[in-house]
Amino acid sequence: MTTRPPSKTHRQMVAEWRKDPEFAAAYAELEPEYALLKELLEARRRAGLTQAEVAERMGTKAPAVTRLETALADSRHSPSLSTLKKYAEAVGCKLEIHLVPAKSS
Repeated sequence: MTTRPPSKTHRQMVAEWRKDPEFAAAYAELEPEYALLKELLEARRRAGLTQAEVAERMGTKAPAVTRLETALADSRHSPSLSTLKKYAEAVGCKLEIHLVPAKSS
C-alpha cells in the first residue's frame, strides 16, 4: 500500500506557485478583481443573504448574481458601476470607488 503525502491547503499551493515570477505577475494583475469579489461576498455574508435574496432586492434573478460573483473570480466580465451599486444597496452597503497612487517601480 502506498501512502500519499498530506494534501496542501489552497494557501500553501498559492504560496508555492507565487515563487514562479510568471505566476506572481498574473496573480498580481488579478488582485483588484479578487479584492472586489472578497468584499462582495463578505458584505453578502454580513447581511445574512443568499444569492437569491440579493437578486430579489436587485430586481433580477439568482443566476445573475451567481454570474456576477463567478465572473469576478475568473475575470470573464467586468460588472458595470450600475450593477455594483445595485448589489451594494441590496446588501445594505454604499458603493465607493477610490483611486490610489500607483507604486513606483
